[in-house]
Amino acid sequence: MTELKKTPLNEVHRALGAKMVDFGGWDMPVQYSGILEEHKAVRTKAGLFDVSHMGEIRVKGPDALKLVQKLITNDASKLSINQIQYAVFCLPSGGTVDDLLVYKVADDEYLLVVNASNTDKDYAWVAQHKDGYNVEIVNESADTAQIAIQGPYAEQILQGLTSTDLSAIKNYWFTYGQVDGVDCLISRTGYTGEDGFEIYCPPDKAVQLWNKMLSAGGDNILPCGLGARDTLRFEAKMPLYGHELGEDVTPLEAGLGRFVVLEKEDFIGKDALVAQKAAGIPRKVVGFEMIERGIARAGYPVKKDGQQIGHVTTGSFSPTLEKNLGLAILDTKYAEIGETITVEIRNKDVKAQIVRTPFYKREAK
Repeated sequence: MTELKKTPLNEVHRALGAKMVDFGGWDMPVQYSGILEEHKAVRTKAGLFDVSHMGEIRVKGPDALKLVQKLITNDASKLSINQIQYAVFCLPSGGTVDDLLVYKVADDEYLLVVNASNTDKDYAWVAQHKDGYNVEIVNESADTAQIAIQGPYAEQILQGLTSTDLSAIKNYWFTYGQVDGVDCLISRTGYTGEDGFEIYCPPDKAVQLWNKMLSAGGDNILPCGLGARDTLRFEAKMPLYGHELGEDVTPLEAGLGRFVVLEKEDFIGKDALVAQKAAGIPRKVVGFEMIERGIARAGYPVKKDGQQIGHVTTGSFSPTLEKNLGLAILDTKYAEIGETITVEIRNKDVKAQIVRTPFYKREAK
């Protein structure tokens, strides 16, 4: 049996009484005080997440932009230095290798932040396509810890630990600065639908920063696990690889068309995506609300008039809206807002209705 990988904060999680689970080969906290309490803390105050399991791949050299452009669906040439972009790696078929954030560090240097369970696959994917490009590719995942502080109080709490003016960092931008005397990369990003920051630091400083942020937040912050992270991102309709995205799902089907720049000169998967768009996108990820009693779970069949038209990709009780909601990938002709569908829950067809997404969107400041 393969031993689970551990982040630098593993012992801290156990000391805090977290319930630990195997998440893609990582020993990670799924909850501390409870998913509902942690979820509500992020929506109303602040939550602290260990995301050190995420992968960081650096691409640098004279041809860095050319290689990144070949690999991603978005247009990295539009980025300014210190700006961040959401993007997707695609297979030639248009299916998704992974979704990621692209940090422009310099004109000849980019940091690609990828999903934890896909890091090795993604590094191999990037390295596989480097021939002919004058670049160096470094997998920095093992040398980087990452902590996310999310929620309305995130800026206030973090500002007490740094002289960097956090208010000057715009959404999807980053800077370098010290947090509690530790040199960090500070980005205004997150995966919760709330304002917040992600702090990249040396692994041997992760415990110090985690404890300082918890202490600085006092009653206004809670440590949060993967359970709350999932319900938060679900309400904001942020896709999760292996659910709304996968090698058999294109970013167009997942509703990520605004991150697919088909006008760009070329990228892996472009031809397939151009053809799919021209022919009509056959499936679509939609949101639905249960009309009848029941919680739809990932994989459950979705039906119309007794015939299966797709399946649930994520389903949960929404702690913020206090409703049973879900995301599903459906035959496009049944994907209209207001359409009534059924979800097969324990061999029973239960009524639901397609609704607008995201389910939750925070109010602009």
